[in-house]
Amino acid sequence: MEEPHRGIRALHTASTITVYQAYAPEIGVPAVRDGRFPAAWKPDRMTWIKPSFMWMMYRSTWGTSTGQETVLAVEITRDGFDWALRHACLSSYVRGLHPDRGTWQRELKRAPARVQWDPERDLHLRPLPHRSLQLGLSGEASSRYANEWIVSIRDVTPLAREIRTLVNRGDLDSATQLLPQEQRYSAGDELLAHLRL
Repeated sequence: MEEPHRGIRALHTASTITVYQAYAPEIGVPAVRDGRFPAAWKPDRMTWIKPSFMWMMYRSTWGTSTGQETVLAVEITRDGFDWALRHACLSSYVRGLHPDRGTWQRELKRAPARVQWDPERDLHLRPLPHRSLQLGLSGEASSRYANEWIVSIRDVTPLAREIRTLVNRGDLDSATQLLPQEQRYSAGDELLAHLRL
């Protein structure tokens, strides 16, 4: 099946979807231990969640970037994720999608969530032709994420390191077999209609 130019591919079940984030150990380790973010996590800052494992690998350089050494797989409710999509605004102005720049700016200011479509990445972290969703949460969305939507938090840093080692050895088949089995997320066109360019 051909990849849509902009789509959500994710590890998901009938009731949950897994997103990825990377933090310094002082946030990531207690988050895994307690199943919730610690007091050091700032709920008033925008937090970006990524359904794409490989985009998280690109963003965190396989969990080696400073402050992103602990890669988390955060399983959240689909209801919460869908709520965020419904209440999201694109992070940049798009002529033809928004009536005008002023309207977009007002929407962005009010929206508790924002969307960016970034190039998906291959095992060498090179851009692919199709794009994956990043979802920024602030205000009400960030609070709901941290306090209502989380089902579980797992540390996938060892997985990231194992895949990276295999890639560095040139064993792309074995690396591919370890990747999360992300599939198209059937969120419904109505949830994405206002977020596609």
